[in-house]
Amino acid sequence: MEMTVYNPQKGRLETIDAVFTDENTTWFENCADDHDVSMITDFEGDILISESGYSYPIRIYSVSRADIAYDQRKAKELIRLYE
Repeated sequence: MEMTVYNPQKGRLETIDAVFTDENTTWFENCADDHDVSMITDFEGDILISESGYSYPIRIYSVSRADIAYDQRKAKELIRLYE
């Protein structure tokens, strides 16, 4: 699926072609507001972190879901590092 993501390493939006499956994505259903992490996806050696609101997913280089122990809270901490 072609989608636009924010790449903080480049400081801009980019278009990628990502596939979301049970093997590469963890979904979180306990989202109370628009800034809660709703899913994390492994993508070409990087991680895509999506919040439940209408913001663009964030692509962070050289981090995987396993690196953050598939944890919603740790994904949120990664977002804060790149804001």
